[in-house]
Amino acid sequence: MIELIIPPAFILLAGALMLPVLPQKTRSYAFIFFSLASLILILTMKDGAILTVSTMNYQLIILKMDALSRVFGIIFAFIATAGGIYSFHIKETGQQCAALLYAGGALGVTFAGDFFTLFIFWEIMAVSSTYLIWSRGTSESQKAGLRYLLFHVLGGGLLFAGILLYLSGPGANIMVTQLKPEMGPGVWLMLLGIIINAAVPPFHAWLSDAYPEATVTGAVFLSAFTTKTAVYVLARVFPGLEILLILGTVMTIYGVVYALLENDIRRILAYHIISQVGYMLAGVGIGTAMAINGAVSHAFSHILYKALLFMGAGVVLHTTGKSTLTEIGGLRKEQPLTFWLYMIAAFSISGFPLFNGFISKSMTVAAAGEAHHEWAMLLMTLAAVGTFLGVGLKLPYFTWLAKDKPADLKVENPPINMHIGMIIVAFFCIFHGLYPKHLYQWLPFPVEWNPFTLHHFVETVQILVFTFIVFWLMRGIITPNTKIALDVDWFYRRPAKFTRKYIVDPWDKSFDVIEAQFYKLAGILAEFGKNPLLIMTKDKKGDTAYSPDRYRPATQTLILTVLGLFIILAIIGLVF
Repeated sequence: MIELIIPPAFILLAGALMLPVLPQKTRSYAFIFFSLASLILILTMKDGAILTVSTMNYQLIILKMDALSRVFGIIFAFIATAGGIYSFHIKETGQQCAALLYAGGALGVTFAGDFFTLFIFWEIMAVSSTYLIWSRGTSESQKAGLRYLLFHVLGGGLLFAGILLYLSGPGANIMVTQLKPEMGPGVWLMLLGIIINAAVPPFHAWLSDAYPEATVTGAVFLSAFTTKTAVYVLARVFPGLEILLILGTVMTIYGVVYALLENDIRRILAYHIISQVGYMLAGVGIGTAMAINGAVSHAFSHILYKALLFMGAGVVLHTTGKSTLTEIGGLRKEQPLTFWLYMIAAFSISGFPLFNGFISKSMTVAAAGEAHHEWAMLLMTLAAVGTFLGVGLKLPYFTWLAKDKPADLKVENPPINMHIGMIIVAFFCIFHGLYPKHLYQWLPFPVEWNPFTLHHFVETVQILVFTFIVFWLMRGIITPNTKIALDVDWFYRRPAKFTRKYIVDPWDKSFDVIEAQFYKLAGILAEFGKNPLLIMTKDKKGDTAYSPDRYRPATQTLILTVLGLFIILAIIGLVF
């Protein structure tokens, strides 16, 4: 009996194609249905399931199921379902289709068994996620979306060039498998393309630039998929690559520093994505079984609590129209449920005991110490302090607690589905924190780590209490920074005016002149075809005159244009 194997990504892609033809009232239900169906398929599919397609001279592996792909597939499909509930009130078909395509692309990358299939789904993610930024419809979202797309075109181009260069070498294998840098320059290009998607500094500014400008619901999906698919590919292709340990550890510090300088709620959270992905890259770079488990479990936990954080920020933006700490405040009375659901995510990302960040982040930090990378262990612990300070204290304090609500700030009630989506995600943040074995069972290697040791518990509590005391004592002098924090995007923002004035505008004007001349030539040829005698006797004013003494500018223009074209063709022929 032949077993029917359906790639989970195809369910979401099919859903994205079907949504536009469904009645509007059923589209939100259909979104949840397709996402939930993909989740059930992933949970029930057997290990080792494989689906291949022969094309040209290659055997493409559309689906390959193993422990690593399953755990990422589970969390991607789950957050697509929870995101569908959170965005149930959205009626814009474009956003719904883009979100399904985006989630489908993430699942396609996760289960791809060959590099060509991986690349195709990689690009589906890039295009569909850009739409979620542009859909907000503001001038800033249009600009940020374009910059976001350019970065991902660059990353995708480097990845594809690396794949082609790698496959042109001896002994290359199209299957997605572990690679070593010594295999050639193609591997390095692939690595560079992937780390751009992972938002590794200095290639990270697309994230902190674009995520705050996305739609309220679109930012939830953005927080879950792009960087985590990059982590998955790195864990699959480059485990144990030491440069990832260095880059990841730097990211943990880099992200929290810039988050502390920011004023916009979603920009704070965006920078913390960079920091948290740093833990995952560090785990991949260490490469031991415990470190890989730590990276994977932290990616799983991160998707949950980061989506919940963006959901909370989205409720604030949706109900007030504001997103900066200096424009809001005192919202706890109006939004008590949003506040406490947000705090569950804040406790999780900060590594509080009995929350999911506690049982995942600590595994990576401990793996660094076990592998004798004490410097990385120290910096990651310091980054954890900054995380609690920024996301667990600063952001909620100035949003919900610090001051009275501004008199001119109107607060609406959010759609109930937004809170339902948050409650579902919050439940699993607590559930995995209390019962980590339900997450550990999905990890790629057997887990021997026990997060509930007395030493780990006391150490974590000491760090958190000390950070809270420092913040509380200084709360009176701490104010949100209203100035723009310069990041590496300064290097392409600063010369923008110069580039436009001296490079872009001259070319635009040149093309405008050439275009005008061609339009003029087309008009002359059109009239010439209607009446050759009439066009050759028109004067400057366009009046018809058959007198040979009248000036004939149209004739001169036609002759000079044709002569110029012949000269250009002759020069090209002589040169080439």
